[in-house]
Amino acid sequence: MAERLTLSPHDARAILEYDRAVFDRFVRRVRRLPRKEAFRRRGIGHESLFDTLVHVLNVTEVWLVYVVRGRNSERELSALFEEPRRHPTDWKGFDAYAEEVWSGAETTIRDLSDRTLGRTVKAFWMPGHYTVRDVLWQTTLEEAHHLGEVIGALWQDDRAPPDMTWIDVRRPPARRRRRS
Repeated sequence: MAERLTLSPHDARAILEYDRAVFDRFVRRVRRLPRKEAFRRRGIGHESLFDTLVHVLNVTEVWLVYVVRGRNSERELSALFEEPRRHPTDWKGFDAYAEEVWSGAETTIRDLSDRTLGRTVKAFWMPGHYTVRDVLWQTTLEEAHHLGEVIGALWQDDRAPPDMTWIDVRRPPARRRRRS
């Protein structure tokens, strides 16, 4: 059996903050592309850059807003998967959905404790035993995986992706120098 990774409540909040910040960088980058390029079917996991970003939101929502909170019956999640708001087709719908997802995820982790991080959770489609801590790692690593697809697609078009390193994303903005 694989060793479990540790994660404190403080670490969980820092990682979710990073996840959102790096996600927002990619959203800004894809949003600046011509619409045709952002929505073009590319043969990557979720076809377009836009749909790949939507998928990251879907994953975050299911795990952190539903599964961790115990709202994870097959009936409830199947109904969720069919909701039109989870499948935006334009940036306006995307923005509304993204705000809902990140707000819900932040609410979920706001009051985490070591005990709640160790609590066992279950998703109907995923066999095995896993904890809230595992779910946080899952969402982070899945986001990284899908952002890697976006990076590859951007490089194929000779477009540089945004920085996503932990250090760059968490660094405070540079202070502007005053002109004398």
